[in-house]
Amino acid sequence: MSGTSDRVVIGMDPHKRSATIEVMAGDETVVGGGRFDTDRDGYTAMRKYATQWPNRVWAIEGCQGIGRHIANRLLADGEQAVDVPPKLSARARVFATGQGRKTDATDAHSIALGGTRMAGLRPVVNDEQLALLRILVDRRRSLGEDHTRMVSQLHDQRRGGDGGGPGRTTGNDY
Repeated sequence: MSGTSDRVVIGMDPHKRSATIEVMAGDETVVGGGRFDTDRDGYTAMRKYATQWPNRVWAIEGCQGIGRHIANRLLADGEQAVDVPPKLSARARVFATGQGRKTDATDAHSIALGGTRMAGLRPVVNDEQLALLRILVDRRRSLGEDHTRMVSQLHDQRRGGDGGGPGRTTGNDY
């Protein structure tokens, strides 16, 4: 994330009930951090804590998985966020710590490093049209499966089968 010198990256290791963050300046100096609950009070406290850095971007691991809920909340509140792939943060963790041990604090540090060092990370967007398209595709697939099942049932009934396997054939069936 290249940018102005006062810009910070807030690396976040999200979980269902808590999120660990680390605030990193552009020169990779750690300027803050903490662990916050993801309930309403904890989320509010985390946002309030982050307001001391007005020029910030959130780097969140797993925005398509476990981090989706908190990333969407941040987006709804007008925050900028990027998705840090888990492989990238794992590599950063090994190189930054010299070993691959996972703790929430080292994960948040490696996510912040990835957000600080890497350009071109995918920005997180709340794309309602994409969600609608997924629903439509699932519905279309379901209709196709229903159609195939019904045609098979009709074919089986026409042959005189009981649905339990291949029907009897006599020489006059075709």
